[in-house]
Amino acid sequence: MASTASIAGLGSPLTLVRPSSKASLSSGFIRTQVAARNPLKQKLASGGKFTCFQRDWLRTDLNVIGFGLIGWLAPSSIPAINGNSLTGLFFQSIGEELAHWPTGPALTSQFWLWLVTWHLGLFLCLTFGQIGFKGRTEEYF
Repeated sequence: MASTASIAGLGSPLTLVRPSSKASLSSGFIRTQVAARNPLKQKLASGGKFTCFQRDWLRTDLNVIGFGLIGWLAPSSIPAINGNSLTGLFFQSIGEELAHWPTGPALTSQFWLWLVTWHLGLFLCLTFGQIGFKGRTEEYF
């Protein structure tokens, strides 16, 4: 049962509702040892901050970077474009643009095509390498 008490103040009296006291074997000065149920208030391994993701969410690995770079340089160095390789054409266009260095490459220069194509292939190779390597080590497949 709840007990009530009236408090007289500057206007009308206020009524406080107090919960009924249950029989307790401990005194009011000693807290019972209860684990916190709120995950935001628990001490975590991430330095006390609650995060939904792992701290190292990217999970970088030098094996992926090394094998991904080799995995892209090998096929892009095959002479398949009029007897030239994509890597060779890209590096050749860099040399041509550096020949007139203070001036940047024109928008119609072949440099932009080789730059975008070479880097797109590299980033796709690194992305799929990361998915494949981490998927295998974490046993997704």
